[in-house]
Amino acid sequence: MSSTATLPLLLKQLRLASMARHWEALLSQARDKGWNGAEYLAVLCEQELAERCSRRIARHAKESRLPVGKSLATFDFDQIPQLSHERIQALAATGDWAAQARNLLLFGPSGVGKTHLAAAIGHALVEQGVRVRYFATTALVQQLQLAREQLHLEDALHKLDKYRVLILDDFGYVKKSDQETQVLFELIAHRYETGSLIVTSNQPFGQWDRIFPDQMMTVAAVDRLIHHADIIEIDSDSYRRKEALRQGSEEPMTTTPAPTTFTPPGSSPATR
Repeated sequence: MSSTATLPLLLKQLRLASMARHWEALLSQARDKGWNGAEYLAVLCEQELAERCSRRIARHAKESRLPVGKSLATFDFDQIPQLSHERIQALAATGDWAAQARNLLLFGPSGVGKTHLAAAIGHALVEQGVRVRYFATTALVQQLQLAREQLHLEDALHKLDKYRVLILDDFGYVKKSDQETQVLFELIAHRYETGSLIVTSNQPFGQWDRIFPDQMMTVAAVDRLIHHADIIEIDSDSYRRKEALRQGSEEPMTTTPAPTTFTPPGSSPATR
């Protein structure tokens, strides 16, 4: 049996699926263009790597659980003129800040697009090969609390380490039981300087005593989050309210007051 005849079997055994599909077509192209053996092999390897990268990104996109359709292209920056488009684009354009275990904190009243921005940045990071996982904060806290009851909290926290970025959406809606706020604090402490968090909240730091009933825990949680962080405050009327009024589909809603930044005593300054 000739080596050419055994090549498909060899490529299959080596798990080089892309090469197995494309070697014949590329060989014909190589002959037409006068490639030497090394040039042909290089193109074949590039094809294999490109398809592997594409499959890996598809897997990471699926596991991220990010809301579908939330991209920067679909975000209406004109509705929030004071929000820096360039700053958001910079955060989405590179995963360097995530590699440095920095955090991103998005504050603002309900309906201004915090979740959309967090998800859009998450989608952009996934396309760059960064593993991201989106959670509604209440759902994640319930999972961690269950793990704690089963004496597996440390294992649950370590399983989350495979994600370079965790998105904690609607941080301010966490229930107030001591057990649930304790596991949330343990998550923040566990990720400190080892993994990035993107947090969206409609409550400024000054109101986080509603989340953490213990003042010392509140200060410690805020300190860890802002030590290496970019903080974006969105001071705007609700986008959903504006859209509803534009369409004439509902009465005006009461706007939640815009948040103010509060740095607790002894905490490190936020990086803006």
